Amino acid sequence: MARIAYDSRDAAAFEAARHLPEQGLVAWREAVSRHLDPRPGTRLLDLGAGTGMWSRAFAAWYDVDVIAVEPSEAMRARCPHPRALAGDASTIPLADNSVDAAWLSTMIHHVPDPTAAARELRRVLRPGGQVLIRSAFAGRHDSITLFRFFREAVRVLDTYPSVEDVEAAFATAGFTTVSFEPVPQTTSPSLREVLANLRREAHTPLQLITDEEYAAGLARLRSAARTERGPVVDALDLLVLR
Repeated sequence: MARIAYDSRDAAAFEAARHLPEQGLVAWREAVSRHLDPRPGTRLLDLGAGTGMWSRAFAAWYDVDVIAVEPSEAMRARCPHPRALAGDASTIPLADNSVDAAWLSTMIHHVPDPTAAARELRRVLRPGGQVLIRSAFAGRHDSITLFRFFREAVRVLDTYPSVEDVEAAFATAGFTTVSFEPVPQTTSPSLREVLANLRREAHTPLQLITDEEYAAGLARLRSAARTERGPVVDALDLLVLR
């Protein structure tokens, strides 16, 4: 079971608070384009698609056939992508050898059995297909603004899989690492915007700390937002496996 059983409230918060602005997507398009070679007929799996931000982005960027798979009914209800299917990393509702690449964004920590997920991805990928995993990994919080203020949430992040954990799980299905890199993204125009748009329900680490810890982090963020100016730039990691 995922760490969070997303209901309609969580899905609404996710859609409102977690979709990146256009400026924030630029670096990710550049990073992904270094690894994907989209062409007519390319099929891309967006696994754990949530409310569909990445499915929409990939379809617009590359004009490829994107298939969104998401276990949460509440998330799928808010996903505008025309092909949003029920399923999860252990049961992908696609035929063998049917997709050219898979995109997994901020969802690997919800997968209870990464080894089973790796086998299932190997099944649906065509030979030579790649898995691109965008994530915050255990031990890698220093470049993520959220953890600067919500320090207690680091302990939640440290229960996530590490890069090495994911590589080991995927190695059991014959995957090897092609690339690993942090990707800087403009998450918000300012800390004031972060504060105004923050929704606790949209962030797994914030849901899993205490109310007192959340209040303390909110106070730190509120104080900093009064004086700090400029865009908020975070770095999440991109792990590419083949």
